[in-house]
Amino acid sequence: MTTRRLLLAGALGVASLLFVGVVFIPILFGAGQFMFGGSVRSNCVDVTRAGSQPDAADDAQAIPANFLGLYRKAGEKYGIPWNVLAAVGKVETDHGRSQLPGVSSGENYAGAGGPMQFLAPTFKSYGVDGNGDGRKDRYDPEDAIPSAANYLKASGAPERMRTAIFAYNHSWDYVNLVLDWAKKYVGGEFEVVQANGINCEDNELPSDVGGLVQRIIKFAMAQRGKPYVFGANGPDAWDCSSLIQGAYRTVGLDIPRTTFQQWPFGVKVDKGKEQPGDLVFFNSGPGTSANNPGHVGMVIGDNKMIVASCSTCVPAIGVKPYKRSDWVGTTRPLARPDFKRKVSELAADRPGG
Repeated sequence: MTTRRLLLAGALGVASLLFVGVVFIPILFGAGQFMFGGSVRSNCVDVTRAGSQPDAADDAQAIPANFLGLYRKAGEKYGIPWNVLAAVGKVETDHGRSQLPGVSSGENYAGAGGPMQFLAPTFKSYGVDGNGDGRKDRYDPEDAIPSAANYLKASGAPERMRTAIFAYNHSWDYVNLVLDWAKKYVGGEFEVVQANGINCEDNELPSDVGGLVQRIIKFAMAQRGKPYVFGANGPDAWDCSSLIQGAYRTVGLDIPRTTFQQWPFGVKVDKGKEQPGDLVFFNSGPGTSANNPGHVGMVIGDNKMIVASCSTCVPAIGVKPYKRSDWVGTTRPLARPDFKRKVSELAADRPGG
């Protein structure tokens, strides 16, 4: 073999090794994630103290007493750190003391009004009657401040605080300025929580259910952090019904592919009697109705489900409450006679399962 051919063969060999590495290493890591329940669990964020109310520092004395009381009251009620609400009030209108248009009356150039600077449509959606006088007034701090807390809560706070503040005013400079003031009001020792959708407290699987249900739920929970793609069947992406199908398939049980097929498949369960592993259905999505739900999740605990929500949701696949206005009903696939027989057969083939 000539020197040129030797060099060519060596180059091809190196290229082949690189190709194997590029292909095999991701497969190895992907297989490890599948076998060991998913690496996403190690990336969880502790949100247990996200809504804690910190002590005030000297800088908080500059806040008008009536506003400070309202910030504290709304913070406690909505689980939003009071100093974040106070920081929003400071940045927006200096706690209602600004003399600019749209603070005590009228609107500014952008159409915002009141001490917390609400646009009329936003206040219509999220405004609350904080003082119980029978009306919602964005210029009244007793209504505006709890309304701001309500809006932040609906936008992801306190678990995703930076995201929620950005929703309040679409500027990261604004977010940073608000958080700078939030730190000043409590003496500088303050960090907000910005969860990635995988909360540590959700990692605990229910302990009062059988091993088979545990395995079903564990598989579904391991998919957190992956994207929602309509029509996807895993393993890298799922939609709501394929996630359910995939989870049951891991224990040898086959259920239909789509939500519309899954709804009549399981045995109906009355609300309030749902158990881990049951399916909860919702009247959401095109072509759906109370008798033809188009969205599904899996119960993992009281008012907690693992669900593949949507491509723009954060998290796309995660743990969310199921007791909501569009909840249609619940089914229990494991209560089907054929599934009961299949489970007995699987148990016989899997000692200790």
